[in-house]
Amino acid sequence: MTRLQEFTEQIGMLAPAGYYVALRVGFSFPSEELNQLPDPWVEHYTKHGLVVYDPLMKWVYASTGIARVSEIESPDPMGVVATAALFGLSHGAVASAHLPTDHGRRSFGFFFRGDREYLAPELDLLSSMLSMLHSDQAQPLDQALTGAEIEALRLLSRGMRLRQIADTIGISESAVKARLNGAKRKLSARTVSQAATIAASRRLF
Repeated sequence: MTRLQEFTEQIGMLAPAGYYVALRVGFSFPSEELNQLPDPWVEHYTKHGLVVYDPLMKWVYASTGIARVSEIESPDPMGVVATAALFGLSHGAVASAHLPTDHGRRSFGFFFRGDREYLAPELDLLSSMLSMLHSDQAQPLDQALTGAEIEALRLLSRGMRLRQIADTIGISESAVKARLNGAKRKLSARTVSQAATIAASRRLF
């Protein structure tokens, strides 16, 4: 099972209307991809050659990180976003991962739901998963994190501040910071709060 396949259930829960993930796209094809978009939309999109007009694709190659589709200001002369909504893809997010050392390779994903806009924690989680998949981390998360790091994340997820975590564990605040920063690095998270969200989603505590 590949890393992308490991994440399919979790991504599916976050994108119940459908999603598409392409990993390490070079000058032509991705090294791995997963298309769970509705078949009628894929057929329509392909038949009408919408990829060259798609504002989401333009965003992918001009940006990194993640954004709600409704926040993207790129021109959409063919009405790709509005048409996608007719196929049940009413609310979406687009993510892109790229590093200066990637030599042109980029990973991206389109995620959709039909009921509401994505919440900030959901965007953080999708962005983190794409970053992990892009870097192709082979080590399982529960082996990568130490018990001490997991405990610090667990307490943080309960709303505790650094001083409270330090008092609970019986260590210094600087030691707590070190554990949280270590977990953040291993999980490719942008913040320690995001690291706690990722760890919780992986049922590490």
